[in-house]
Amino acid sequence: MSLGLDLFPGAKHPKTGLAAARLLASLALSLSLTPSQAQAQSDVARFSAGPALTMELKNAQWFDGKGFRKGTLYVKDGKFTQQKIAKPQRRMDLQGQFLLPPLAEANNHNLQNAWGWGRFAHTYLRDGVFYAAMQCGEPKGVAAARSLAAQAPGPDVLFTSVCITASDGLPLAQLLAEDPGAGAPKPKLEDFADKALLLIDTPEQLNQKWTLVPGRKTDLVKLMISRSESPELRQDPKQQGRLGLKPDLVPAIAKRAHHEGLRVLAHIDTAADFSLAVQSGADWLAHLPGYFFHDGLNAEAYRISPEAAAEAAKRKTAVITATVASTLFRMPVEAQAAVRRLQIENLQTLKAAGTPLLLGSDHFNGTALTELKHLDGLGAIDRTTLLRIASIDTPHALFPKRRLGCFEPGCEASFLLLPANPLSDLEVLSRIQLRVKQGRVLSAN
Repeated sequence: MSLGLDLFPGAKHPKTGLAAARLLASLALSLSLTPSQAQAQSDVARFSAGPALTMELKNAQWFDGKGFRKGTLYVKDGKFTQQKIAKPQRRMDLQGQFLLPPLAEANNHNLQNAWGWGRFAHTYLRDGVFYAAMQCGEPKGVAAARSLAAQAPGPDVLFTSVCITASDGLPLAQLLAEDPGAGAPKPKLEDFADKALLLIDTPEQLNQKWTLVPGRKTDLVKLMISRSESPELRQDPKQQGRLGLKPDLVPAIAKRAHHEGLRVLAHIDTAADFSLAVQSGADWLAHLPGYFFHDGLNAEAYRISPEAAAEAAKRKTAVITATVASTLFRMPVEAQAAVRRLQIENLQTLKAAGTPLLLGSDHFNGTALTELKHLDGLGAIDRTTLLRIASIDTPHALFPKRRLGCFEPGCEASFLLLPANPLSDLEVLSRIQLRVKQGRVLSAN
């Protein structure tokens, strides 16, 4: 068993093909959208974007990663400027209100096809999430989502359409176990091999199949790693389709991707997987180890050592949090408590080592805001740091060539206007008063 939609490229609505319920059957949890949930998503307010405006923001208080600074801000041509604007198109007195850079979501799967985009893109804007990375989509679905993403307004998205696993690796067990519905043939390996997923078992196959990568037009490459410390599991029929790449291939694939200028994500399960991914040169790890415990394993198998965290910090390998995903698993109360304690411990270890942290939820019905609130509840990281991770560090990591998460001259004029200080109460993020993206006001319809 492995984590949620990390494993399911191209999930579609039950009425249009591949049911979310089938995709998640092996997880002993229910993430499929019920009719009422689907309707609720459809009822989310749609947003339209006005023209880029010149603005004067008097008595502004804006978040800089450490606290809130005060002053007057000016916006022109979609960016902040130091030039005082004599006759701005919009002049606002923001006394008693607070400006926060938009949030970013580094791990989800709900925008990677047309169905998901249509139902969730405006949820991102509602939650103040303007940037996102989708982690493992089927190429045709991703192409459709890219087309929609090019039509403002919506979050700016990185798409992953190169997801690599072994021929007996995850998520094949889940995909092959799907119920295709009345009269439809049972899924076969060839339905997914080198289509939804690239299957690689040897260096020779790596050379042969890498020719497929350019045509998939991916922004990122994702490697599936699971229980790399236990090669004997490959002899267990129950584990077929539930493991990951052979460990000796991981550094070679990462090196090949980097040579092509592609950043590398790694799905990991255990602490050993964490170390393998770091040593192999992965840029991001998709989530903390230990969102649930495999049969026969306890917290020790998922506990990140200070040495491993220090190595990740040295290599600048970023770890995406994705802690809220653990709440989707049905497990005994004592197991839930153990997972929670482990998450807190791992977060503290990473923070102490200076390992880069990024915000991501891996929660199909949620966004980065869902993860931010869950992290705040864990209490392992102070709120100022959480807001910096969510609104500054993660946007920078996703789009390093853009000036995001800042209010200095030349920075993109994208921000959320809040009625109170989020450092005092994160719930104000559910009461956003104004959303501005590159100088354009987003209005709910």
